[in-house]
Amino acid sequence: MFDNYVLSEKGFKNVEIDGEVIGYELRTRITYYRGIPLSMIEDIQLKVDGEVVPREKIKFSPDGETYFTLDEMWTVTTYKWEYGVEGIIFVDQPGGLQEGPHEITLTQGVRVSYIPVPFFGTNTKVLELE
Repeated sequence: MFDNYVLSEKGFKNVEIDGEVIGYELRTRITYYRGIPLSMIEDIQLKVDGEVVPREKIKFSPDGETYFTLDEMWTVTTYKWEYGVEGIIFVDQPGGLQEGPHEITLTQGVRVSYIPVPFFGTNTKVLELE
């Protein structure tokens, strides 16, 4: 529905804790015209430089503070991802990504009560680490 907005151009960076790079993150916008509980996010799929990121390495945060695995999100009804708020996708990858441009393909799917099947939005951009 909102494919061009799925992948934000800001916030693509390696994540460092105590001097050690533990992974990287990027930002996404919801593919629907209103907020939804995390349990209604069908899936988040990510490819970096043509390689599929394994599902178990991906976590999502609607607020930048609390992170959930993709499997956990199916049961989370107490957190809502609001329209217009960029969610954060964190990828657990020790060492992160190398500096320079990376081709990112992000697919996000959501379920809503009045549409019988999930719908997906996909966006590909070349982003450079901040």
